[in-house]
Amino acid sequence: MASAHHRHQASLEGIINFPSSSPLEDDDRTLAAFFHAVGLSMNQLNDVDFSNEETEKRLLGKLIGFTDYLVDNFFLPLKASTKRTLQPSPAYHSATQSTRAGDQTFVGTIGRLKTLRGDCLQRDRHRCVISRTFDLDQAIERSKKPGDNFRDDDGQALAGESFDSLEVAHILPHSLFKTNSDSELDDSREAALKILNMLDNGIAHLIQGPEIDRPRNALTLTYNLHLLFGDFQIYSEPTGVEPNTYRINTFLSPLMLKNLPVTRTLFLTEARVIEPPSPRLLAVHSAIAHILHLSGAGLYIDTILQDMEEQTERLDGSTQLGRLVQLSIDNWMAV
Repeated sequence: MASAHHRHQASLEGIINFPSSSPLEDDDRTLAAFFHAVGLSMNQLNDVDFSNEETEKRLLGKLIGFTDYLVDNFFLPLKASTKRTLQPSPAYHSATQSTRAGDQTFVGTIGRLKTLRGDCLQRDRHRCVISRTFDLDQAIERSKKPGDNFRDDDGQALAGESFDSLEVAHILPHSLFKTNSDSELDDSREAALKILNMLDNGIAHLIQGPEIDRPRNALTLTYNLHLLFGDFQIYSEPTGVEPNTYRINTFLSPLMLKNLPVTRTLFLTEARVIEPPSPRLLAVHSAIAHILHLSGAGLYIDTILQDMEEQTERLDGSTQLGRLVQLSIDNWMAV
């Protein structure tokens, strides 16, 4: 697919920028964007004449352009920057958040992650929400206490369990709101957020600025599951039977993750002092995972990123140098 940054961006930006008065549902908004992109009306009564070679060629060109736009401005940068949430470190403890008046553009910092990790560990009872593995650091601390204290948050004995280091994992990543040197979102982020809102109208406001580091946008996971969740290889879908209960599944082979799928009810704190993971954010994460898998875009993007990681250039000229350069220019890799 040819690069869309120069050929298609200007012509397609208006397609996904719907007026605020639009009554369209999220599914309709995505469909409307597609029809608009290929130059067709959703209310058109006549069938498209694909036997007309000129019509077919015109629609194919617009379809490729729309696909390129979505890949270049959303799916590629998102995959390039979401392998794993950076973990809190003492070096960042004194980091402060900045805000700007007017349009109120926020600067995300690592500093909030320390509080976020603590909140998520408390809410999720020091267990990975998928594997239910108990936190290694907490297990060591409790094992040193005198008396019968080697128990989990529910009072159950921890003896005989396996432990692992747990991390805070963002449902939707920091990279979406990474600002430039002027503390503003660049054109690349603005385009990505418009596409995000196309999937769920208004959802960007749930993760704007400091909101991105609230517990509703985070889960407690082991390192390996964090990597796979961040790479959209693992997703969750509500069972519809009980609130806060999800069927967690993967697109990977059962040979890789034999314990999935699994149904989990997310933990809640008393009186919901710490908010649970947002169903809307989890739904968008799942939608992105399905789009990447079912369209084949995920595999295509992985090939591009692998070329960059290995610093190789294919002899047949298929290396997407333009896309790799643009990722670097837009600073999607260093988040």
